[in-house]
Amino acid sequence: MGKKSKKWQRSDGMVYSTNPEEYDRGVSEDSDDQPSLPPQFQKLYVSLDRKQRGGKSVTLVEGFQGSDLELADLGKTLKQHCGVGGSVKDGLILIQGDQRKKTLAYLENQGYQVKSKGGR
Repeated sequence: MGKKSKKWQRSDGMVYSTNPEEYDRGVSEDSDDQPSLPPQFQKLYVSLDRKQRGGKSVTLVEGFQGSDLELADLGKTLKQHCGVGGSVKDGLILIQGDQRKKTLAYLENQGYQVKSKGGR
């Protein structure tokens, strides 16, 4: 216990501050979040994927243009609507199982331009 943990320290050495301006400074200014587009100007692609998943089907939603936070929020609402699990990785929304019809219907109702990729 002789060494202090640097778990809570920022790169400038500050451990804690009550100054609200310090928190604004800590936010990444060079974030690569894209500007958000309204749903009617976004074209999303829905497809079914089985590659490298042990033969299990996953519904993919790709083409979302916006921040990572908005992408995660859309992924969460899609998973809730379909009643299944999933995740958001590398700009893609992954929904467990073949949920293409539910996903297409939900996204169209939200105002997104949606296209189905692949066969069937």
